[in-house]
Amino acid sequence: METLISSQSPQYVFAVSHASDVAAVRRAGQKVADSLGFNETRAGQLALIITEAATNILKHAGEGEIHVGPAQSPSGIGVDVLALDKGPGIADLASSLVDGVSTAGTAGTGLGALHRLSDEFDVYSTPGEGSVFFMRLWRDVPGPTPCGVEVGALWTPIRGEEACGDGWAVACEASGATLLAADGLGHGPDAARAANAAIGALERRGPVGASEMMHLAHEALRPTRGAALAAARIDFDADELRFAGVGNIGAVAFDQTRRALVSHNGIVGHNMRKIQEFAVPFGPGALCVLHSDGIETRWDLDKYPGLQGRSPALIAAVLMRDYIRGRDDAMVLVVRRLAGAG
Repeated sequence: METLISSQSPQYVFAVSHASDVAAVRRAGQKVADSLGFNETRAGQLALIITEAATNILKHAGEGEIHVGPAQSPSGIGVDVLALDKGPGIADLASSLVDGVSTAGTAGTGLGALHRLSDEFDVYSTPGEGSVFFMRLWRDVPGPTPCGVEVGALWTPIRGEEACGDGWAVACEASGATLLAADGLGHGPDAARAANAAIGALERRGPVGASEMMHLAHEALRPTRGAALAAARIDFDADELRFAGVGNIGAVAFDQTRRALVSHNGIVGHNMRKIQEFAVPFGPGALCVLHSDGIETRWDLDKYPGLQGRSPALIAAVLMRDYIRGRDDAMVLVVRRLAGAG
């Protein structure tokens, strides 16, 4: 059975710069937990995770961001929490995750609590450049059996807008996964309608190849203003990723080497002259990064030692934090093929 996750799920983003912000993030977490049917105990754990993550930002960085939303996982129901900052970073990460260790004159239980309370936990920190923490809490215990891919995504509208014209979707089933990245022309509600029309086409069709997905989206987007679009199909049996794109969507695959995935000019829904699908190797552990033009193209994971092997959520968060242009909607989708998939 196929499972679809996408940017149509709610994502709450909060700037954290004052103690009063902690309660606002906690309320958002409770709202997500309630919508997903968390029991009181699991919801309480989530509240503690959010409180510790936000308090850590205030103590060590002064300001940052918290992202809260349904788990970006095709495997089961949960809540994801991302905490981002550009503070001093953590010089000795291993020691900081041990209870009783603190560089801020506190009891030193915050980071240890984040690790203990989370079902999934990861952190990336560089001295002088900030930290990113990822926490996931499943609704049910024990947690679900993983699907064949691991997903991390962030998206945000241009300042002054509520609707984001950049969208993404991942559909996963036994034989592989289909990835979709869309950038509706312009920004605001009309751009969001275009991106959502592409996601709706994938939801209705189910498992589909990259070029067929582009044709389906082209028909679905005709009543809209159109979009830049990229589709990829991960084939677990063939150990490959097949890609097709039209418009300005950045796409890179990492499997032993870094390969840029090239799109053709055009507008899906209006002016799609050519669809060309091509394949690259994509074995267990391989990584695919798709992003809109709201993200600068000069990013390089080699500048972040060890980041490529971390959670896709951390990779997406670092790219968004450090390379967002700030003058358009922005979206980053990172997908890793898990070992044993296929």
